[in-house]
Amino acid sequence: MKVLVTGGAGYIGSVLVAKLVQNGFDVRALDSLMFGGGESLLSVYGNPRLEFIRGDVRDAMTLNRCLNGVDAVAHLAAIVGEPLCNQIPDVARQVNWEATRRLVDLCREKGVSRLIFASTCSNYGVGDPNGWATEESPTNPVSLYAETKVNCENYIISKADTRFHPCVLRFATAFGLSPRMRFDLLVQEMIRDAAVKKKLAVYGPQFWRPFVHVADATEACLLCLKAPDEKLSRIVFNVGGDSENYQKLKLAQLIAKYFPETEIVTLEKVKDPRSYRVSFQRIQTTLGYGISKTVGDGVREIKDALEKGVIVDPFDRKYGNVFYDVEKLAAREGGRQKQ
Repeated sequence: MKVLVTGGAGYIGSVLVAKLVQNGFDVRALDSLMFGGGESLLSVYGNPRLEFIRGDVRDAMTLNRCLNGVDAVAHLAAIVGEPLCNQIPDVARQVNWEATRRLVDLCREKGVSRLIFASTCSNYGVGDPNGWATEESPTNPVSLYAETKVNCENYIISKADTRFHPCVLRFATAFGLSPRMRFDLLVQEMIRDAAVKKKLAVYGPQFWRPFVHVADATEACLLCLKAPDEKLSRIVFNVGGDSENYQKLKLAQLIAKYFPETEIVTLEKVKDPRSYRVSFQRIQTTLGYGISKTVGDGVREIKDALEKGVIVDPFDRKYGNVFYDVEKLAAREGGRQKQ
């Protein structure tokens, strides 16, 4: 099977590409390297099973070329997260919504039979504080990021037919080490602040979030590529583990156990109103999925990488901490629009 991975050099994509190559798939990885990070694929770059294309998912000709000879697509390319989407909303809509819609249409035109779409549990927005969000729960997007993902989900599912079998993976918030490391995700943000600042500010301490290790997120993709059509076509799967739902204060307390000098400050002022506790029973029952790493495992591995100097400065902007240089990106986007 030949698989196109969009966003193939990203935080999740780089782990998935390596895993697919190691499992005998032929992989074409597409990435614009908009935020750098091409070195994330060096471990498999010379492998004959990997073809890397530097290109933009918004470009129809690039997408058309990338889909030649492809059996399946894992569509990970996106402007990820509310803060970055709010900084560059036009780009976010172009990448997350318009490019996805074009990709789906081209897959159908070119006979690509399977599409795995990377979505987010953030789509649940503000859920029942005493209940669990399942795939049947109503979506309630409270950010541009989630809004684009919900729109894409609806479009993708509506295009399924007897020859085109898409599925949607709503990932919990990812954590853990990756060749394309990020410290602008919640677990890593807390680890960074505990390790360097010795202080954690927790907004909305009672709010729930689910988490999934990047290795387990990619395992879900692998299972979907291997599964028969009838087990995934038109299906939405939450991806994570029931045990890895945490209230934000509990998460901070867990991380502080590994960084005992950390002071925790709770703030009721809400910067992010999302709160959702998620059930992952469907993917476990349908595909036999299970997590291999807990949040605690992720904290330990990142702490070890920091202490041994594998990661020198978790505040380095290449890890997404100072959000990206939006002025530089805007200038580049302006040049792209004039072409």
